[in-house]
Amino acid sequence: MSRLPRPFVFPLMLLFGGGCLSAGTAHATTLRLSTWNLDWLTTRPAGDRALPDDVHPRDGTDIARLARYAARLHPDIAALEEVDTPELATRLFPAPGYRILISGDDVVQKTALAVRAGLIVTRHPDVRALDVYPPDAPRHLRSGLDVTVGDGRASLRVLVVHLKAGCRDGGPDDRRPACRTLYRQVAALTDWIMERQDEGEPFAIMGDFNHMLGPGDVMLPMLSENGPLLAPTVGVASPCWGGAYFIDHIVLGDQARQWLRPDSLRVMLYREDDPALQSRLSDHCPVSVGLDMP
Repeated sequence: MSRLPRPFVFPLMLLFGGGCLSAGTAHATTLRLSTWNLDWLTTRPAGDRALPDDVHPRDGTDIARLARYAARLHPDIAALEEVDTPELATRLFPAPGYRILISGDDVVQKTALAVRAGLIVTRHPDVRALDVYPPDAPRHLRSGLDVTVGDGRASLRVLVVHLKAGCRDGGPDDRRPACRTLYRQVAALTDWIMERQDEGEPFAIMGDFNHMLGPGDVMLPMLSENGPLLAPTVGVASPCWGGAYFIDHIVLGDQARQWLRPDSLRVMLYREDDPALQSRLSDHCPVSVGLDMP
């Protein structure tokens, strides 16, 4: 297992407030992109066969608390992970303000996207190549949710991912089964990136990579083999629940690299400091950046 340097904890507090979809210049739209793993957001009853024994289904109070944080987050485009149903996502990002898209996976931990009303949305087939398990496997991995979002002048191809857990700092030679699985997913991601770069599409890969793209790590260079990528989370640590290298990332490619607003990386922290509330909120905090889309 590789050993990463001690992370620098990025001093980020609650995310910027106020409106988000705005005219940055006469011909630019400022977008706030966020990614948020909602930690088994489901209302299935305890004991459901699809849930691990240590998962606590959410009740109405939990969902209302998360919805208050979602309102404060106020993104234009939010990648969501570990969401069971579109109805639950809608309770956090309600219509008519948002449109919800969700992957077609037959799993509890689906990937989803909340897109602010007024943006143009085109959905593409789910990237099922990220489920690298065989068809007869007892469990399956999450596919990627693939969507193009635009404002009528420019557009951004967005892929929402939730990669295999258990290999936060391992490389492709790590013999752990989780690492072997993760790097098979990296190969599938590289193919998707190559297609975007060949087509000249600005793109963002957002979600839970379950991997720390820290200094010396090989995953981002592997993904960048067909062209440069930009990940603002590399080399710093999130202040969420004590601080560690980010595993939730927003990776930008093609022209989207130039759209990133400098110093716009933000993490929304929870006001509750009771560890018992972590399972009622999430073990991940929302991560956001700002883009100036021409």
